[in-house]
Amino acid sequence: MIQMYESLGISREVYEYSEKILNGLQERFQKIDETAEYNQLKVIRAMQDARVSAECFETSSGYGYNDRGRDTLEEVYANIFRTEAALVRPQITCGTHALTVALSANLRPGDELLSVSGKPYDTLEEVIGIRPSRGSLAEYGVTYAQADLKPDGSFDYDAIRAAIKPQTKMVEIQRSKGYQTRPTLSVSQIGEVIAFVKSIRPDILCMVDNCYGEFVEKTEPGELGADMVVGSLIKNPGGGLAPAGGYIAGTLSCIEQCAFRLTSPGLGREVGANFGVMQSFYQGLFLAPTVTAAALKGAVFAANVYEKLGFDVVPNGSEERHDIIQAVTFGFPEGVIAFCEGIQAAAPVDSYVTPEPWAMPGYDSDVIMAAGAFVQGSSIELSADGPVKPPYAVYFQGGLTWPHAKLGIMMSLQKLTEKGLVKLP
Repeated sequence: MIQMYESLGISREVYEYSEKILNGLQERFQKIDETAEYNQLKVIRAMQDARVSAECFETSSGYGYNDRGRDTLEEVYANIFRTEAALVRPQITCGTHALTVALSANLRPGDELLSVSGKPYDTLEEVIGIRPSRGSLAEYGVTYAQADLKPDGSFDYDAIRAAIKPQTKMVEIQRSKGYQTRPTLSVSQIGEVIAFVKSIRPDILCMVDNCYGEFVEKTEPGELGADMVVGSLIKNPGGGLAPAGGYIAGTLSCIEQCAFRLTSPGLGREVGANFGVMQSFYQGLFLAPTVTAAALKGAVFAANVYEKLGFDVVPNGSEERHDIIQAVTFGFPEGVIAFCEGIQAAAPVDSYVTPEPWAMPGYDSDVIMAAGAFVQGSSIELSADGPVKPPYAVYFQGGLTWPHAKLGIMMSLQKLTEKGLVKLP
């Protein structure tokens, strides 16, 4: 085994340090596997209840009328997320697009969107209009308010109560941290804040940005009162097989609004060809619980590797996990860049490429991204990224298999040691 790792560029020093870390993680890994088993059974039951058949994998084109596979898949998603309905489409290009559809479909001029989890993810800033952009919600007369989290990462209920106004139509809750070093929100925390908001105004819609959180816990936000739960299929629920797409699960009225926005008023969910991706969507969803478990093991391993070297990590090495993202704060740009170089070097695709920071659309600073993926930009596959600005933190996620996630972390450490940025004990 040592020789195989050495053939991939891992030194004996890095290998031995990593094995010492892993010796203390077996109990954590067993709990992750138990959650994966529960969620695997949940997915199988949902597929059986919906009577998924081979005919569901057939291709549709054109208008996509009477697409049994598409309609059945949406029934499966609604069952898994415990909602009344769902919209699961290849026409949804990414997580940001799915969130944009959910927001723009259910907000009208004069309404206000309230984020109760602080600053939203960078790409949503232009969607909302925090950073001016053509076609933003602000241009259509939708206002925005924000209640920041407390320093410990919990909800500030007094600030939320004060921020709710007569024009507040929707509350947005971002489960994962985005490019911040705050704790990820648990499903339980999300359920509590939804109940709090509904106790003040039952008519306020509560939307959860669920990206990176699916199948990490045994429950999903839809079970605790979320009106919409939104995510990307090239993250957890696509299982690494979905080539594109996104989902919105929620109340029937919200989902119908979303369908009219995604396609056209009067058409809604009735149209939308599947272009032959149904088998990938179903099979990816089937694999999603175990793929997510592999990514979680990689995140726990990364947290312990870098925490024991003295770096700030969120979550820390022993905390309960609520998403697959692991943040490591280096405090200097060279650390972020070297980490990403290691992740890229461990990839099965484009391993020979050196990632460099660049001005990506939707971000306010240069961003470096490492992802030698089978699906472009898939962050359920082994990947790492981060804005090259203070506090110089990198965000690691994914790994379709645990051995690949393990190799990626070891290779990131290898690059840091080779550059003299880290000294192993």
